[in-house]
Amino acid sequence: MFQPFLKYLEQELFTRFELRSRPVLPELEFQVSQRGKNPAMIESWCYQCPQFRKIRYTYINAGETAQIFNSVIYPNYHYDLPLLGIDFLSFNKKKILVVLDFQPLFRTPEYLEKYIEPMHNLRDKYSELAQDLPMKFYDANQYFSPYLLFAKTDAETVINRLFPAYKEYIQLYWQLLDKAEKLTDSEQIDNVIQAQKDYDQYSAERDPASGLFSSYFGHEWSEKFLHEFLFEDAVSVAV
Repeated sequence: MFQPFLKYLEQELFTRFELRSRPVLPELEFQVSQRGKNPAMIESWCYQCPQFRKIRYTYINAGETAQIFNSVIYPNYHYDLPLLGIDFLSFNKKKILVVLDFQPLFRTPEYLEKYIEPMHNLRDKYSELAQDLPMKFYDANQYFSPYLLFAKTDAETVINRLFPAYKEYIQLYWQLLDKAEKLTDSEQIDNVIQAQKDYDQYSAERDPASGLFSSYFGHEWSEKFLHEFLFEDAVSVAV
């Protein structure tokens, strides 16, 4: 269901940026589930370039049972840009949840005006994809913008509305990057480094996907994937 979204992102990335592969452990890069009645395949990609220190995306294909596309783009530490976060999930083609956002590293009025407010018109244009759903695992006021797309939807809307919205959000993100000025002050750069590390820690501790990963690929693999690929700057908390 979400393969066109992955292909579009890849095409944009390889056209616009000088990408270099970031190393990924082979067992995390590709894995096939041997559990349950419905086999699942998970494949991940990771790159870097002068503008972005980490570009990661993952696709889970379990046939009609589950289709999941997840990506986070981390800007270089010399930019205070938000992270670009994408999370599209479909279960049995009936339960479809989509999340798309510029995830702010800071919440000062100046920062939100500069990087988040430009999304306002897009969110209004695709208002049916901004449903103000309750967040079970996250604080909506932390690492989420007021203009995120967050919706329960259907396959037709994914094609007809989510895909064009997705393209426009990505194009807007490139525009913000083009306008962004590189930070030169060491204290500002340190703040960005810490903010991105805090994001990984926060996300690793709350990400509900770990349960899904465990069900398909086992708990040990899931923990490794969570802390050595998805959120590698997070410190694992022993239970």
